[in-house]
Amino acid sequence: MTLDVSGVDPDRIPRHVGLILDGNGRWANARGLPRTAGHVAGEAALFDTVEGALEIGIEWLTAFTFSTENWSRSDEEVEFLMWFNEDLLTRRRDDLHEQGVRMLFAGDMDDPRIPDRNRKHMAEAARMTSGNTSLHLVFAFNYGSRREIVDATRALASRVASGALAVDEIDETLLAGSLYVPEMPDVDLIIRSSGEHRLSNFLLWQAAYAEFYFPGILWPDFDRQALLDAVIDYQGRERRFGAAEDLSRID
Repeated sequence: MTLDVSGVDPDRIPRHVGLILDGNGRWANARGLPRTAGHVAGEAALFDTVEGALEIGIEWLTAFTFSTENWSRSDEEVEFLMWFNEDLLTRRRDDLHEQGVRMLFAGDMDDPRIPDRNRKHMAEAARMTSGNTSLHLVFAFNYGSRREIVDATRALASRVASGALAVDEIDETLLAGSLYVPEMPDVDLIIRSSGEHRLSNFLLWQAAYAEFYFPGILWPDFDRQALLDAVIDYQGRERRFGAAEDLSRID
């Protein structure tokens, strides 16, 4: 399916879109299927959405694929998700590379619970696609925004302790440069499927002025058309970044 992007203003496309892929388990339960079936269906939705991002011209797409809180799920589901993320990388990497997609990974990769094979495949995918520019696709894996901010703070504190940095030199730019993906721009639009209306520890720093879109469908039912609908809705909003409302526009 090719999108009709004629109604999109090319000058107002969100540069960075964040995706909270919520509702895989509920989608499977509603069909009498195991939760793992929802994750499989969610993969198809994610990569159709990636195709849509390429068609629309979005530069950055960050997908929340595994949170630091997801370790509390059943051992069977966590084991499946580790295998599934590894399998996804090996199956999708070459196609994404051919499309010019750069793959990046944000999260605590030093966590000993992550199998070594997962780290290996993530490193290989990042290395292979490092020169691509069509789309920067970030997988937020073993990711929690509070942990990201704590890790960045620790890195800066270590520099202060070593004498390489003075406390009064620390500012927002330095802290942002110590996050998991330093070159990641602020997120413009966050989409959360399933009808939930919360961030769930996702991109707290980067989402300071983000717009939010809640389509009310479960993630496996999301696709490139749903992404386009979100972008069109986004373009109908006025972003002021804390500035006063322009009252001259009100009749």
